[in-house]
Amino acid sequence: MEEKAEDQDGMEEAERDLLTDLRRARRSLRLQGMDEPPAASCLTPGQRIAGAVATVMGSWTFIIIQSAILFVWIAANLAGAIRGWDPYPFILLNLALSFQGAYAAPVIMMAQNRQQDIDRTAAENDYRINVKAELEIELLHEKIDQLREREVLKLTEAVRMLTELLEQSGSGACGSDAEGGRPS
Repeated sequence: MEEKAEDQDGMEEAERDLLTDLRRARRSLRLQGMDEPPAASCLTPGQRIAGAVATVMGSWTFIIIQSAILFVWIAANLAGAIRGWDPYPFILLNLALSFQGAYAAPVIMMAQNRQQDIDRTAAENDYRINVKAELEIELLHEKIDQLREREVLKLTEAVRMLTELLEQSGSGACGSDAEGGRPS
């Protein structure tokens, strides 16, 4: 069995250092949260625009409105309401949709990258919290084990003392029975 370098509370030095670092980080984050404005106000204009574009283009409202515009465009050109404007292969419509896709895709990717960074930070914080909780639970288990050991030692000592008392009272009772039981 491996021997671990443990202190009196049963934690390894690396665990103790990690727990201390996590407590210090928690305190600094708690104080930092009071001094700094919310994260949304720290966004650059490009990030705010990317978020707004991704929100609009990723909605059912946008899909329905764009589908209606495409339907009207195709219907108007097929019916000949606008003569010679964008005939059947709809090259102008194709150009407009390509233009929209060429600009929308990178903007949406920027918003996704920002969200990915937010999610990564949240996952790192969750991991740190889980490690800290695990170490705190381990520390509580150690304390409970120590209390249990003390209690077992006290109970063992109490049983030993009671056994001695019973032996003394038993030997004293036997001696008095022996003296009192014989006729003189």
